[in-house]
Amino acid sequence: MEVLVTGGAGFIAHHLAAALLRRGDKVALVDNFNDYYDPEIKRRNVRDLEAIGAEAGADVRCHALDILDKASLRRVFEASPPEAVVHLAAWAGVRPSLEKPAVYTEVNVTGTVNLLELAKEFGANCFVFGSSSSVYGGSGRVPFAEDDPVARPISPYAATKRAGELLCHSYAHNFGMHVTCLRFFTVYGPRQRPDLAIHKFARLMDEGRDVPLFGKGDSRRDYTYVGDIVSGVLAAMEKNFPFEIFNLGESQTVSLLELVASLEEALGKKARVKWLPEQTGDMKVTYADISKSRRLLGYDPRTPFREGIRLFTDWFRGGR
Repeated sequence: MEVLVTGGAGFIAHHLAAALLRRGDKVALVDNFNDYYDPEIKRRNVRDLEAIGAEAGADVRCHALDILDKASLRRVFEASPPEAVVHLAAWAGVRPSLEKPAVYTEVNVTGTVNLLELAKEFGANCFVFGSSSSVYGGSGRVPFAEDDPVARPISPYAATKRAGELLCHSYAHNFGMHVTCLRFFTVYGPRQRPDLAIHKFARLMDEGRDVPLFGKGDSRRDYTYVGDIVSGVLAAMEKNFPFEIFNLGESQTVSLLELVASLEEALGKKARVKWLPEQTGDMKVTYADISKSRRLLGYDPRTPFREGIRLFTDWFRGGR
């Protein structure tokens, strides 16, 4: 299969592209290598994928361009029309979106329209959109189910992800495209972005620096190992429903303090905690109901949190 992966030099995309290459698919990566975090991390991810592709005898190409540049995107589609598009490119992060809502709206909404338009034009018969558990906002109903109300996101980032889902539905409804939206729940594992909590805390603990904890440390997240996320994405591509939304989570929650304790155990180092006020836009809890994903996708997360933390810290200590 010819697969186009946007955000292709990023964390989740690396693991997905590696799995696609190892099964023999042709993979085109699109990434603009911006400086949201060190672009060299992304370049290392691409070099690793090129090595995996060479070993597997599978074709991988990387296109350094922005999803807002529709003309350049069109040339990628023209050169090798994809059968499937997995759209993971986005400006990510709840707190930064409060400072740059216009940037988030432009990239996450207009960029998604560009991809949907080209997928429609070039006949891609499978479109997978990487959404987020943040769309559930401050819902008091847990665990979160796909048919819960999601009309009140509490950050611009969450609002753009919900807008993306609605756009995906409109294209599926009006143009007969097969589109699946996947709501990811706090993905972690090797190659995790350096700005995300687990990687950031591990680095600060390893360097003996203060670890900032917001609120009382009792916020809870449904941490999901990246390998389990990849299995869900592959299942969504295989099933290729006309239109569906699925949660991809672990379906267990871990508090912020429990996360720190798990990292302390795995790293053999004590955290120096610096307590800070709660942050605007943060959700108190994320917790996935994955019964629909189990039933329709055969999704079955297999990596318990402590094992996933061990796998992450093994990578972290291995030189990254």
